[in-house]
Amino acid sequence: MNDVEKKVIEEIVINTVKKLLAAKDSPDRVVLGISNKHMHLTQEDIETLFGKGHTLTNKKDLKQPGQYAAEETIKVIGPKGNFDRVRILGPARPESQIEISLTDARSIGIKAPICESGQLEGTPGIILEGPCGRVELKQGVMVALRHIHMPLDVAQKLGIKDKDFVCVETSGIRKTIFCNVLARVSDEFDFEMHLDTDEANAAGLKNNDYLKIIPNR
Repeated sequence: MNDVEKKVIEEIVINTVKKLLAAKDSPDRVVLGISNKHMHLTQEDIETLFGKGHTLTNKKDLKQPGQYAAEETIKVIGPKGNFDRVRILGPARPESQIEISLTDARSIGIKAPICESGQLEGTPGIILEGPCGRVELKQGVMVALRHIHMPLDVAQKLGIKDKDFVCVETSGIRKTIFCNVLARVSDEFDFEMHLDTDEANAAGLKNNDYLKIIPNR
């Protein structure tokens, strides 16, 4: 390879990197976070499972401000199977819920609806087991609706309002368009899209991939 060819290749690489960086800074490009099955628990349920006065221990901060993966895990028991060491996300919540994939739901015999996180009405219950006790949830098992946490300034640039639905386009050999993606708009959010493991695997995606938002018109 001569000097001219090297320079041409160098310029191509530099220009490609610049384009990728520009794409990441564009308001319609959102970073992906893939959600494995996890729990949100009330303080009362935390104490039942781990002992009176117990509080969650921060293992790793998550992208959303104030949210973290806890050191604590529990056993989740369904009608046809169970999951060991399901991670709890902190801090404590007003209501307990578990977010799983459709594949997870089928494997333990639960008919979990696809719904927005926190919307517990009509969801089935399940049994939780910790080192100090059991909790039988009457409701709270769900497959979380695919969604984007979106700061207000980004939403305004894209003409998107809280609770709007948008489409999101991926790239690569399994290029896909996800429709019915809920926009959750708040200045308390960091800009991030959440898919569960079923959805991400089907599209060949990984954490920190960048996806393109297509506002519905």
